[in-house]
Amino acid sequence: MFTGIVEEVGTIVMAEAMGGVQRLCIRAQRVLEGSRIGDSVAVSGVCLTMVALEAEGFWVELAQETLSRTVSRWQVGCRVNLERALALGDRLGGHLVSGHVDGRARVVHLHREPGAWNLHLEAPGELARYLAFKGSVALDGVSLTIAGVEGPRFWVTLIPHTLAATTLEELEVGAEVNLEVDLLARYLERLLEGRYVQQHS
Repeated sequence: MFTGIVEEVGTIVMAEAMGGVQRLCIRAQRVLEGSRIGDSVAVSGVCLTMVALEAEGFWVELAQETLSRTVSRWQVGCRVNLERALALGDRLGGHLVSGHVDGRARVVHLHREPGAWNLHLEAPGELARYLAFKGSVALDGVSLTIAGVEGPRFWVTLIPHTLAATTLEELEVGAEVNLEVDLLARYLERLLEGRYVQQHS
């Protein structure tokens, strides 16, 4: 599990394909502290396993399922948001994030104001029901609060700290981001489905 509070921005410095798996070497510093091979790390919202460690970075592997579901930014030179897995006793500063990307959201409007950006996005239709006013959402692994919803479209406000500490400042209209909806919304839906089945069986 993660919190959606980005620890640092890393850079992909090597990429290679091996038997249908995409291997990436990501240059980083902070997330290497205390890390071991086999640990989980969120890379722009995607839960991946550290398969090798180096002095200035780490390696991960992406299966075809991950590549097909996430934004195709897995090339050398791309910057990625990084967060180590939540440990017992850590502060939960954002919200519970699983690192299992639900889909891709597209930037449809970007309004820059002094002190904040308003980022408007469109989610896949099947995910719109999980979006709620003042609810939580993770975009490229960043925990954000939804400021408004209209059908499949929603918007969030990005403060200067978020822009400086993540890759979201690089977004432009038409860009896509990895989207993970609120985990609690999914569980609530499942519970209500089970209750409905029991009442009508």
